[in-house]
Amino acid sequence: MARALTKTTVGDREKTASRLLASSARKSYDPEIDVDWDAPLDEDKHYLLPHRVSLYGTPMWERMTEEQRRELGRHEMATIASVGLWFELLLMKMLVKASYNGDATTRHIQYALTEVADECRHVTMFARLVERIGCPAYGPPRFLHEIAKVLPAISYGPALYGSVLVAEEITDRLQREMVGEETVQPLVRMVNHIHIVEEARHVTFAREEVIRGMTAGLGRAELRYQQTLIATVAFAISRSLLNPRAYAAVGLDPKAAWRAAHANPHYRRTMRYSGEKIMPFLQEHGLVGGPARHLWRRAYLLP
Repeated sequence: MARALTKTTVGDREKTASRLLASSARKSYDPEIDVDWDAPLDEDKHYLLPHRVSLYGTPMWERMTEEQRRELGRHEMATIASVGLWFELLLMKMLVKASYNGDATTRHIQYALTEVADECRHVTMFARLVERIGCPAYGPPRFLHEIAKVLPAISYGPALYGSVLVAEEITDRLQREMVGEETVQPLVRMVNHIHIVEEARHVTFAREEVIRGMTAGLGRAELRYQQTLIATVAFAISRSLLNPRAYAAVGLDPKAAWRAAHANPHYRRTMRYSGEKIMPFLQEHGLVGGPARHLWRRAYLLP
């Protein structure tokens, strides 16, 4: 098991939390006020950049009309948003558990609770986005939704915060690419902007927790557990980002389109692109490895 944190480490943790609390006080958003939910959608603008749509570059894509391509991007944006809000609900449960077991008088726990408040707003923001663009809340597969209920009970330490980083930094990479693109719907760009600004604090918090947890010292069995848990979460998240029902919604054969997307080298490159910032960090700190390493490749986050 990991060794207890030293006084110096605890002091550093409190300094980081204090800085993040101050940043939260200076710059936070209320999506109910800061997003114009009633603004008309531009039928000529994209919801997802075309080269990030899962079928881009496939023969199936070449046969699709421009309208179908935009529509598929709309439904894939809804899939990403609804999977994102599902995982953020799990994240809130994990942070509340850590807070329950911690000391609420510390800045560290106070920031964890501040992050819970941020994520509450993000969940409702993503839900309203899905509703506003007129798509179903696809979410993860039903069996995964049920199985994942155990995640807050079995996750702790570096894998808990590493899993947060996988989910947040994959979406953050794609959102940063879209936020300045005039061809993307203004509503989507504003939602992305809010998420980018506030998640930057969450990423800092989680990265430092991963470093502290991994440098505190883990036994061999504990290290394997942490590596397996984070790899399993990464695989589940990445595979949930494609939903056969999204293909059916634009008139495609859902099974054929789902297979084509997973075999699509462009889509696999998109996933590796989305993981370019987080994967070197997780590898450097020892969370990628062990018997579950193959799950990272099956998640398309490693070649």
